Parts: sequence; C-alpha cells; structure tokens
Amino acid sequence: MFSVIVKLFLTMILSAAITPFVVKLAYILGAVDNPNARRVNKKPMPTMGGLAIFIAFTFSTFVLLRNQFPSHELFSVFLAECIIILTGIIDDIRELSPKAKMGGIFVASLVIYFLAGIKMNEVVLPIFGAFKLGWWSFPITIIWILAITNAVNLIDGLDGLATGVSIIALFTMGIVGYFFLNMTNVYVSIWVFAMVASLLGFLPHNFHPASIFLGDTGALFIGFMIAVFSLKGLKNVTFITMLIPVVILGVPITDTVYAMLRRFLNKKPITQADKHHLHHRLMQLGLSHRQTVLVIYGLALVFAFISLLYPLSTLWGSVLLTIGVLIGLELFVESIGLIGDNRQPLLHAIQKFVKRLEKKD
Repeated sequence: MFSVIVKLFLTMILSAAITPFVVKLAYILGAVDNPNARRVNKKPMPTMGGLAIFIAFTFSTFVLLRNQFPSHELFSVFLAECIIILTGIIDDIRELSPKAKMGGIFVASLVIYFLAGIKMNEVVLPIFGAFKLGWWSFPITIIWILAITNAVNLIDGLDGLATGVSIIALFTMGIVGYFFLNMTNVYVSIWVFAMVASLLGFLPHNFHPASIFLGDTGALFIGFMIAVFSLKGLKNVTFITMLIPVVILGVPITDTVYAMLRRFLNKKPITQADKHHLHHRLMQLGLSHRQTVLVIYGLALVFAFISLLYPLSTLWGSVLLTIGVLIGLELFVESIGLIGDNRQPLLHAIQKFVKRLEKKD
C-alpha cells in the first residue's frame, strides 16, 4: 500500500506539471472560452484542461500502477476514455451540438458495456429478493452513464467547482468501496484514487482565479469515469449499493434534476441553457465566486458523510435516512429559489402549519 500511495502522489505531481503545457496547447488549438451572457469569466480563458487530467491518469494506470489492473478491462476502458476525450476536445475547439456530444458519450458507453463488460446485471430489492435484469441491463447501464456524465458537465460553471466536487465524490466512492462494500477486487478503489490524484494535481490551476478551465474535455471525462467507477460497485445492485453513489453524487444530480424540473415548469426545452443553476443562484444571493464554490464543496461533503452512514445502517435506518435527506434537500433548494421564487410548496406548507399553531396558542 505504501508503494501505491507513493505512485498516487507522483500522479498528482505529474498532473500539476503537465497542466501549464496544456494551457499553451489550448491557446494554439483555439480552445478558448470567451466571455458571453452565460459565462462568469470576464476575459478569454484557455479550456481543455481535462487533457492534463487524462494524460496523468493514463500514465498512472498504464505505467506507475500497471500491475494493479486486468489488462483487457484497462484497455477497453481506455478506448472509451479516448472517445470521450476526443468528443470534449472537438467541442472545446468548435462547439458541438448537444446531440453530437450525446452521440460521443453513447458510443463510449457501448464500449464500456460490450467490450469492457461493465454493466448492471442484477437488482436485489428488500422483501422481493433478487431479479436478473436480462435485456434491461443494456438500457439501464447506458442511461446511467449518460445521466451521470451530463450531471457533472452541468455543474462545471465556476473555477474549481466540478473539479473539487468530483474529488470529494470520488474519494468517498473509493473509501466506501474499499472499506464497506467488500469488493473482491481492490484494484477498483486504486483506480478511483488514481483519478483523485490526477484531479488534485489539476485543482490548484483550476481554483479561483483559474489559469485554465476543465472544458468539456474535462467535465465529460470526469463524469464518464465517475459513472464507470460507480457501475463497478453496482454490478449486482441492492437497495444500499444503489443509494450510495446517488447520495455521493448528490450535488450534480440535484442540480440536474431541478434544472430539468425548472425548465419543464417554465415550458422551456430541457436542453436549453440558463443561469439558474445551483452556483448561479448562490451568487445571485450575494456570495462571491470563491464563497459559492466553498459552499458547494461543503454541500458535497455533507452528502459524502451521509453516504458513509448507509453501510452502517439497517434497512429501515437507510429508509429513514433517505427520507430525511430528501426533506432537507427540498428545504435547501426552495430556500435558495432553485426552481423559482414562487415555487416553494414545502416552505409554504411549514409556514401555514406554524401560523395555525400560533393561532391556537
């Protein structure tokens, strides 16, 4: 383990060292994010930062930690990674349509399902027992990868936001996998920590004030790898193993779900971009750029700590914990007006209840 830790540290150093060269390459290729109505940056910024993470992660898994992973799975996942990275680079330079980006993620997902063999096979439900997914395995696996990849991409709106939230999520995923899920293959956790090390090396360059953005190259790559890693723990799904990655990814999933709900209620296309995401709302409430990022880091840590309680809880304890999380999350979302200032049903219900109690007194 000491040898693995040293190699992970070297991965972090390599990522930090490569990033300045990627900054120069981004300018050469024209992968530059120019200010506009939706952007927070006030000056042109090099993007495509995910390339540095990809290079460091690939060097770590193929060179530093090459003896830790099954060759076929490693090369299969690498092929899918290359498809995602290529999709992201093209988008950062030329800006692809949403359909074209989804197409790239879909092709990479096919590689994961058919070539790498990483998929959901079985669901174990309380009382009902185990169910083989059969042909449902394919659509469920593909939808999972598409959803998680896009969820991470959506929160990439501020310096260091997606990078930091992903570090917290992946680190928690690695801890849960190693200590609680009794994975027979420890290499999965090492694989996850190699990604964490690559992100840690990149974060100083990406934190506010950033010298480079993740770009779609980074956001799609990180989201895709989180989806793949979580699938390794979800091969045979139980109530608990399904909840853990969902709670760990609470920040991007919450932002995505409420963005879709907001656009549906406002009768706008689901894919239409807006400035009402979680980070936008916090800044509109008066927080600075850095304060907003740190608050969302804190929220991600809360989700991470909650996820660590699930493996220690009973079934009914997990049910009550989930209900508590959903109620707390809804109160938070309504208090910052994530759906809209006039859409606060739970807060209004609580206010009415309190007023009735006051009248009785």
